[in-house]
Amino acid sequence: MTIHRGRGFASINYPIGMNLGGDPSQALVHSSPDGKFAIALSSIDLGQGMKSVTRQIAAETLGVPVEDVYVDTADSDTGPHCMGSFASRGTHRVGNAVIVAAKEARAIMLEAAAEELEVNADDLETDGRGNIHLRGAPDRSITTGDACQAAQFRHGKTVAGRGIFLIPLSEVEPETGEMTPVSCYAHAALVADVMVDDETGEVTVEQVNSAYEVGRAINPRLVEQQLVGGAWMGLSHALYETTEPRYPDRSHGPVDFSQYTMPGPGDIARHDIAILERPAPDGPFGGKGPGEMCANPIMPAIANAVFNAVGVRVTALPITPEKVLRGLKANGGARPGPRR
Repeated sequence: MTIHRGRGFASINYPIGMNLGGDPSQALVHSSPDGKFAIALSSIDLGQGMKSVTRQIAAETLGVPVEDVYVDTADSDTGPHCMGSFASRGTHRVGNAVIVAAKEARAIMLEAAAEELEVNADDLETDGRGNIHLRGAPDRSITTGDACQAAQFRHGKTVAGRGIFLIPLSEVEPETGEMTPVSCYAHAALVADVMVDDETGEVTVEQVNSAYEVGRAINPRLVEQQLVGGAWMGLSHALYETTEPRYPDRSHGPVDFSQYTMPGPGDIARHDIAILERPAPDGPFGGKGPGEMCANPIMPAIANAVFNAVGVRVTALPITPEKVLRGLKANGGARPGPRR
């Protein structure tokens, strides 16, 4: 028995959203009389942090504390239209729609504050802590809560906003039909170090090093957690998840996730991540979001690492011990490649 070590590399350019009908997303913003703001979306939070990110975007645009903002993604029947939570589009498309809606609501709130303070609304600014004051004269101020209350009970104004974001439609090359399918891309590069046992065919991932370009990381901790979780899922696809050898007869196969083959905490390798920020010109505060690309590069990187370790090129996932052993037998043994 010999343990062979290998290193594999993969890089990707991942599209954000799509270009079908402008890929629209809508958002609604309104305040209660006490100055708390509700954001209504039909973009569902699947664990990718949609609520947290749009809450931050809304609070920053409105100029209010983030704890004064609530995001509701409960019902796509009664909420504003959205194309959906897919194609890594959430931060970019929905975030931009939230900005448009929040700007409209903010303008109405400042109008009410201006009437209360008897000043011009253009001369007012928010401090992000729940106050509106005259620019250059912070003692002339009113709370955002009092401004919203005055709007509704004294000035007959609804502090609300509607927002929609569309991307410019791509021009189509008349002869070929070629077009630009998306508005921007995110990028990633990943290196995986593995061990391959040439007696059992087992593959163990020792370490992962990666770099992701995500525009601006609006919530860095959420981005890091998503990248780690996505790599875990990609590792699972690469080495574990399959119905073999039960397919096509799965009558004696796993019936729930307690029996389904997936990696546990002890199977997860050390993962060092570099988050590279290059703000997107058309993104909300420069954000694009990591989205689906979290899980993409680790799969080809592991496949390349296995090839580097023993010379077996597995072209269909997962890379099971059986496939590795069959490849070793076909090659007449392990054929390690150069290690860099």
